[in-house]
Amino acid sequence: MQIKTANFIISNTEVSKCPNELLPEYAFIGRSNVGKSSLINMLTERKSLAKTSGRPGKTQLINHFKINENWFLVDLPGYGYARVSKKDKKTFQKYITDYFTQREQLVCAFVLVDIRHSPQKIDMEFMEWLGENQVPFCIIFTKADKLKPGAIERNVNAYLNEMENGLWEEAPSYFITSSSKNMGREELLTYIDGINTDFFQALKN
Repeated sequence: MQIKTANFIISNTEVSKCPNELLPEYAFIGRSNVGKSSLINMLTERKSLAKTSGRPGKTQLINHFKINENWFLVDLPGYGYARVSKKDKKTFQKYITDYFTQREQLVCAFVLVDIRHSPQKIDMEFMEWLGENQVPFCIIFTKADKLKPGAIERNVNAYLNEMENGLWEEAPSYFITSSSKNMGREELLTYIDGINTDFFQALKN
C-alpha cells in the first residue's frame, strides 16, 4: 500500500463524536512511551502527523486520521505510566473502553509492545480484556533496532508462549517494527490493505 494522503480529522473523548463514515478503522494503543507516535509517523511517512514526546502520556484524546480517503488510523491514549491524575486516568480508561466496545467501524486494534522487555502484566491484562470483549487485535513489537536478532526472537517467543500458556488457544498475529529503521512498515500496511479489501468487498455483497 502506498500512503498518498494522511489527514488529521478530529480529536475528542466521546465515541459518539467520532467520524460516522462507513470506513474501516484501525486503533493503535499501548503503554505510555512505547513509541506509538513515532510508529504512526513512520507508517504514514509524515514526520509530525502524530505528536511525539519524551514525556509519557502525551496522547490524551481519541485522534482520528483519514488515510488515502478510505480508512481511518486512530491514535489512542497510552495506558499505564502516564503522569496524569487518577481522575484523568479513570476518564481515559472510560473512553478507551467505550471506544472498543461501541465503535462499529473498528476492524482491528494494534497493541504496541516494547520488544526490549519481558511480558508486562498490564499488556497481558489489556490483551485479555480485548479477547474477552471479542475485539480483534494484533501485536506490534516496537523498538526492534535496540536488540540483536537473537534477542528479538527470544523476547517475541516469550510473549507468544505466555499467551498460549494462558487463556489463548493461539497467539494473535504480530509485527516486528522499528520506527527509526523503517522496519515492518511494508508488512503492516500489506496486512491493513488485505483487511480493507475484504471490508469493501463485503459491502458490495
